[in-house]
Amino acid sequence: MAMPVSTAARATGEPVDAARYRPALTLLASLFFMWGFITVINNTLLPHLRSVFDLSYTQTTLIESVWFIAYFFASIPAAKLIERIGYQRSMVTGLVIMAVGALLMVPAARIPSYGVTLVALFIVASGITLLQVAANPYVAVVGPPETASSRLNLVQAFNSLGTTLAPLFGGYLILGRSTSGTAGAHAAALTPAQRLADAQSVQLPYIIVAVVLVVLAIVIARFNLPAMGSATQRAAKADRRGQSLWAHRNLVFGVPAIFIYLIAEIGVSNLFINFVSQPQIGNLTHEQASHYLFLLWGGMMVGRFIGSFAMRNVAAEHVLAVAAVGACAVMLIAAFATGPVAMWALISVGLFHSIMFPTIFTLGIRGLGPLTEEGSGLLIMAIAGGSLVVVQGWLADSYGLQTSFLLTAACEVYTLFYALWGARPTHALPDRAAR
Repeated sequence: MAMPVSTAARATGEPVDAARYRPALTLLASLFFMWGFITVINNTLLPHLRSVFDLSYTQTTLIESVWFIAYFFASIPAAKLIERIGYQRSMVTGLVIMAVGALLMVPAARIPSYGVTLVALFIVASGITLLQVAANPYVAVVGPPETASSRLNLVQAFNSLGTTLAPLFGGYLILGRSTSGTAGAHAAALTPAQRLADAQSVQLPYIIVAVVLVVLAIVIARFNLPAMGSATQRAAKADRRGQSLWAHRNLVFGVPAIFIYLIAEIGVSNLFINFVSQPQIGNLTHEQASHYLFLLWGGMMVGRFIGSFAMRNVAAEHVLAVAAVGACAVMLIAAFATGPVAMWALISVGLFHSIMFPTIFTLGIRGLGPLTEEGSGLLIMAIAGGSLVVVQGWLADSYGLQTSFLLTAACEVYTLFYALWGARPTHALPDRAAR
């Protein structure tokens, strides 16, 4: 999934030596790659934990809910920490927190403990939240203002690269080394010894992740990142006096659009392996299904490039509307069809989901002027919508896994509403950066 960038973080317009900032941009791209990579490892971890702990779909999706709840609770403390210790130290702190959470997965696997696993993943997600809040402003200022959009697309591509490669990593080192991951759909229940062995198979991948995070933290701590000066300072209170966020329809409907979209994206990716593994769909092992998950996330990466090109000539809300119609159509096919048709319909939704998050975010802050920073903050906190994926887990338990994807189709309908009407700005203010 691609993460938002505060448009309040803009360069002040002074001449900039692009070559000077290129190493910093490269380093920042590695951060986007890492948090995309670690987030999507969960997609291979969840079906694994479902087998190890004999979880219901509700309990399985609760794991991802805990992950996204961290965005809600950690975002404000992250902002305060950055104000206190600065952006560079906050990036290092975020990476260290992520490494601690990754290492905590080792005792969680040895016990094994569902509760400790939830705590470990919450810690990792909290570190990612701090990393995002600290790193995002840098992307907008490390280079000339006129090429800011190009830089943002570049780091989002690295985020997509991380999400695309993660299923292969998790499929090989987690599902490929476990009994549950290599067994067929009709395999017998795991014995206690097999459950313990499967639980411990997550130790190596998370140790590798922790080592990479620590190395990256050391590199950033020793790197001479450019000072941002006043580029990320809040707009003057005088500019915001008398202005209300709630007067802007595109933001008011944009916050729930982000929230609802996250339910759709996370629900598809989290339940994908369990869905395509079913006998009436793909009849695959979990390890084999992870290779098709690679195609889902790869489609999102390709879709971002296509969407970026299309939006040069077509209004963003029109592209969003087409994507919403396409996503709704393929989700209805996935919910009612069987066999390869249903499987490939679910895979193709990644192509339509690709442009939704950044497009909704951009439309949501359009015309906010000096209120852009506050509006961006609300949209960022709306990422917590991913925590409601547990609702789809409950639907899967109560009415069937395939039927639960009707919730995703309903989410696409709201996205279509936002594209056609909700995204129209009201009381638009001058762009603060253009002054």
